[in-house]
Amino acid sequence: MIALSAETEALAERLAAAQRLPVAEAVRLAIEEKARIAGIAPGPSRPRDQTAAAIAARRAALDRFVAEISSMPVRDARSPCEIIDDLNAL
Repeated sequence: MIALSAETEALAERLAAAQRLPVAEAVRLAIEEKARIAGIAPGPSRPRDQTAAAIAARRAALDRFVAEISSMPVRDARSPCEIIDDLNAL
């Protein structure tokens, strides 16, 4: 947690009241605005490419990931139910 001076807390509370927002939200929005001005905040996210080629590329990447995970060795020969039962016993 960040220790703030009483003056800073009072200013944050006045800002929040003026915007009719919770204090944490008002402070976050103010910091995000200053960060954007300084060029350090992420910009708005771009919409996902919905072209057929982009969708096919994402599916292919996911298929490669699933194949990689599927090829990993099994380290625990117990069934999932047995593993969960052991975890629940803890």
